[in-house]
Amino acid sequence: MADESIQDGGGRSGDGIRTFPFPVDLSLLGVGVQVGPMGTGRTWHAQAPLHRVHRIDFHIVMLFTGGPVRHMIDFAEYEASAGDLLWIRPGQVHRFSPQSEYRGTVLTMQPGFLPRATVEATGLYRYDLTPLLRPDEARLAGLTAGLDQLRREYEDATTLPPSLHTAVLRHTLSAFLLRLAHLAAGSARETREGRGDAPGDSTFALFRDAVERGFATNHSVSAYADALGYSRRTLVRAVRAATGETPKGFIDKRVVLEAKRLLAHTDMPIGRVGAAVGFPDAANFSKFFQQHTDQTPAAFRTELR
Repeated sequence: MADESIQDGGGRSGDGIRTFPFPVDLSLLGVGVQVGPMGTGRTWHAQAPLHRVHRIDFHIVMLFTGGPVRHMIDFAEYEASAGDLLWIRPGQVHRFSPQSEYRGTVLTMQPGFLPRATVEATGLYRYDLTPLLRPDEARLAGLTAGLDQLRREYEDATTLPPSLHTAVLRHTLSAFLLRLAHLAAGSARETREGRGDAPGDSTFALFRDAVERGFATNHSVSAYADALGYSRRTLVRAVRAATGETPKGFIDKRVVLEAKRLLAHTDMPIGRVGAAVGFPDAANFSKFFQQHTDQTPAAFRTELR
């Protein structure tokens, strides 16, 4: 595929991974949200075959009415059935399964469509949370009703003036996402309680955001603790409570994920991949990658191509 700019409807980000933008041209009235049935003919762009691994710069929420469906998100395979949801966030690489029949409703949303307060309240960028959500019967009924209402508002493009129509969509979408965020946070909390851990969300959230900004150059737990104004012990307790792993393990996991993305979806030389995630020395990067994956970077790349 030839490189194109994002503005032209598809292209590569700075790291070389094929990334597709929100398909505004396919949206009613050009608003930053779409709601509709899943189907084999749906795509983000003419050059985005869904069965190929790719990245998007918008949110996808799929509510399934059939299954099972297998879907790859950041190198993990998820199996969803009727009543389950998959929430794919901007920047995650994923692939639709050509062997699965996708049935249900799909919501796509531009990150900038909602105001900042709603983005923060709904945890739109909680990449630490699992994409697969399994609501109980009562929560599923609420989510289904909310998504149905959003779809009705989306498709009713004539009753209200465009500006008011967009405002109603924002409010209806916010209500649905608040329900979805509550389900996601509840699933994470149940996991923590199952381990007997105490919550440490506030401290962990600051650490998580700092790692997302700095993982490519900073792998030091002490450096993050100092920058955030916490003791190393406080940071260890908070991260273990939220994720069940150490801060170092959390950092390494993020570094490995980015390395995998670059190895699998770009043609960057392995040395450059290492440098992009904080390892100027290619040998040190190979050693680190093999310790965490039981594969050399070259073997991992070969296996996926």
